[in-house]
Amino acid sequence: MFPMKKTILSILALGTAQIATAQSNIEFEEYDLDNGLHVILHEDHSTPIVAVSVLYHVGSKNEKTGRTGFAHFFEHLMFEGSPNIERGEYMNIVQSNGGALNANTSFDRTFYYEILPSNQLELGLWLESERMLQATVDNQGVETQREVVKEEKRLRIDNQPYMSFQEKMFSTAFADHPYGHTPIGSMEDLNAAEIGDFADFYETFYVPNNATLSIAGDIDPDEAKEMIEKYFGPIPKGTKEIPRPDPAFENLQTEVVDTVYDNIQLPGLFIGYRIPAQGTKDSYALEMLTTLLSDGQSSRMYKKLVDGEQLAVAVQAFPFAMENGGLFITLGITNMGVALEDLKQGVDAEIDRVRDELVTEKEYQKVLNQLENDFVSSNSTMAGIAESLANYHVYFGDADLINTEIEKYRNITREDIKAVANKYLLDSNRVVLYYLPKQQ
Repeated sequence: MFPMKKTILSILALGTAQIATAQSNIEFEEYDLDNGLHVILHEDHSTPIVAVSVLYHVGSKNEKTGRTGFAHFFEHLMFEGSPNIERGEYMNIVQSNGGALNANTSFDRTFYYEILPSNQLELGLWLESERMLQATVDNQGVETQREVVKEEKRLRIDNQPYMSFQEKMFSTAFADHPYGHTPIGSMEDLNAAEIGDFADFYETFYVPNNATLSIAGDIDPDEAKEMIEKYFGPIPKGTKEIPRPDPAFENLQTEVVDTVYDNIQLPGLFIGYRIPAQGTKDSYALEMLTTLLSDGQSSRMYKKLVDGEQLAVAVQAFPFAMENGGLFITLGITNMGVALEDLKQGVDAEIDRVRDELVTEKEYQKVLNQLENDFVSSNSTMAGIAESLANYHVYFGDADLINTEIEKYRNITREDIKAVANKYLLDSNRVVLYYLPKQQ
């Protein structure tokens, strides 16, 4: 399933971050095969496990109009099997050999991984090479996965309170860009698609020159390279042009306000401001700002709106930064008997405050400590390291950001935080969604 960094479901489990411990330098090597596959290897013998991951640089933003949902659909379809793997046997093979596996899809990428005992590295490489070379893309698999995706949408979005905000927020904020459709896509588009559409998608995006193989764990690099060449070297390079949409950096020009009636008990408020892409200086400053506003029960919004004025039972702010643009999202669920407009005024007051005043030095240091803690935690497992290395290479062309990105945050000043609040957190640059119970 496609992930959001933080969703409405996470606001009920806020905690106070602890100061991070220093992260030791993560050593790795990287190279390209002749077919364009980028390989990253991290050797770590602390535990007898290995994480094998493949990141395909394709997400929902790469989909054609009228054929949305393909990237997420393929996340499911790619577990159907191959000529050498019986239909639906991927999971059984991995689990019977002491491992685990999963996959996820976003606006920008599709990511597969196995976590295996280190003596099963070759198994993981074989499974992923089968997926890349000759995955089963046929009518039986397509029909099976259509029903799976429909059920997933019903369970995770249609029948979840407030969760339609993703589709409504992004379709409005990015009406001029492919980010306007979320990874779950349109069921009508999937129903209308024919087997030739799916085959074309596979041949375009599931090719070595659109993929990064990232391996972390208890490996011998020389042996790993031999296995990688054995299983991935013969796979032919893709020949079709890979579509890449243009960035979406411009602010909105007019505030958009809409009301949504949902199967909920308490009204909700969702506000999204359009922001620049991940990796930009402004993006780092905006992430620090959301940490200040709502990361933990000692954050500004929680202390003011939940504990203090008791306008909300939960509040959250998070930056949804992506490869070509993003949204700065704030949300809140009203306390019993509180009017949505009162909650909105409270949220707006906190936004006005960061526009008008410098963050205190004490708050700034606390935010930096929280982000350093998150940075270290994200690279505390072999799976986390493999994923981070792949992400940094694909999005920024610099896998060594796994060691240095924290400096990007340390270089952000209190003045920078105030500046981005004044540049992006404007009424004219936002979408406001009021969620009300259906009976209203």
